[in-house]
Amino acid sequence: MPEESLEGLALSCKPLGENDRLLTLLSDDQGVIRLAVPGARKPRSSLAAALPLSHLRLQVGGRSGLRRVRQLKVLRSYSGLAQQLEALAAAQALSELCLALVPSEAPAPGMLADLLMQLGRLDGLVRERGCDLEALAIAVQGSVHLLALGGYALPLGRCARSGEPLEPPLGNWDWRCSLVPSEGLAIGGVPGARVVLNASELALLQRLLRPNLPRRRDGELMGPLPVWLHLLELVEHWTQEHLGRKPRAYRLLRTGLAPGLAAS
Repeated sequence: MPEESLEGLALSCKPLGENDRLLTLLSDDQGVIRLAVPGARKPRSSLAAALPLSHLRLQVGGRSGLRRVRQLKVLRSYSGLAQQLEALAAAQALSELCLALVPSEAPAPGMLADLLMQLGRLDGLVRERGCDLEALAIAVQGSVHLLALGGYALPLGRCARSGEPLEPPLGNWDWRCSLVPSEGLAIGGVPGARVVLNASELALLQRLLRPNLPRRRDGELMGPLPVWLHLLELVEHWTQEHLGRKPRAYRLLRTGLAPGLAAS
C-alpha cells in the first residue's frame, strides 16, 4: 500500500517492542486501524506525541502487515482531561465504546466528529472548572449518540411490545417504562426488567438524541445526579447485551461520582 495521509483520534497507545508504540486510531474512512509508531517511546523522537486522546494527522507507509507512521502532526491534544477524574473517565468510556462499535478498517461515518465534539465539551468543562455532574451527562449523551451511529441505537420511539408511541406523560408519577435489553423499552413494569424509568427520566433520555445537552432556561443542566446515574445504568445494560461488553471506565465514572454505588 502506498504512503497515505490519515486523520483521526488516538484511542489507545501501547508499547510495541523496545522503542515503538502500537497506535489504535479512529478515522472516518478506515474506522479503527492499528499502526506502528517507530521510536515513539524515545524522549526526543519526533513521533513521541503519538499519545491517547490526541487528534492527529499522520503520514503512513508500508505495503503489507502493520503499517508504520512516518510523520505526525498534533491537531489537538485532550491530555488536560487528566486534571479531572470524572472528565477523564467519561473520555475513556467513550473511547472504549468506539473500540467496541467500530469495525477494523471499515468506514465509520460521523463517529469521529461526534466523539471529538464530546471531547471538546469535556475539555471546556475542565478549563472552566465545571461540575462533575456535567461530565457524567456528556458520557451518557455521547454513548447514546455513538450507539446510534454504530447501529445499536436505543429504541426510544415505540414500546417494544405493544408498538405504542413512547410518549411519557410528564407529571404522572405512576407511569413507568421498563428496559428489557434483548427487546427494548416497554411501557409499564415488566417482570425481569433491568431498569425501570419514570416519565421524566424517559423524557430526559429521549432528549439526549439532540446535539446539545438538555438545559433549563437558566442554563443549568436538567436532572439531578441520581437520574443521570440511572440513565448510565440503562446504557450499561444495553451495551452489555448488544456488544457483549461495556466500557470499564463506566465503573470508574460511577465510583468517582457515587462511591459505593459502582456497577459490578
